Amino acid sequence: MTASATVAFTKLIVHDLEGMAEFYRAAYGLHPVSRVRDRIAGERIDEIMLSPDPEAAFGTIVLLKFVDRPASPRGELILGFTTDDLPGLLDRVRSAGGRVHDDVREIPEHHVRVAFATDPEGHLAEIVQVLA
Repeated sequence: MTASATVAFTKLIVHDLEGMAEFYRAAYGLHPVSRVRDRIAGERIDEIMLSPDPEAAFGTIVLLKFVDRPASPRGELILGFTTDDLPGLLDRVRSAGGRVHDDVREIPEHHVRVAFATDPEGHLAEIVQVLA
């Protein structure tokens, strides 16, 4: 029997750790639930774990800053979010300092509406609303 694994979290490398934690709180309603200051392969890191549940023990999205590195290039991943109010969420993204890219697209064969947005550092998110 092969051991199984479950995807538990995603780490997003950011430069402005505090500012990005505030953006993801304001735009997506994620709560900081834990903080880690440690080392990875000898490099100092500082990270904030975010979760939709403010009482969660761990975060599903982790914002990680390499303390002694300059800002990383963007485009290393695409975050995925779902919502039942796509226009409202896009308004929160804009209000929190993010940018919305392209118009909202409806994809009838998948019963969804989709939009793409970036956070203030340019990390891309795909936001999906499932249609009834």
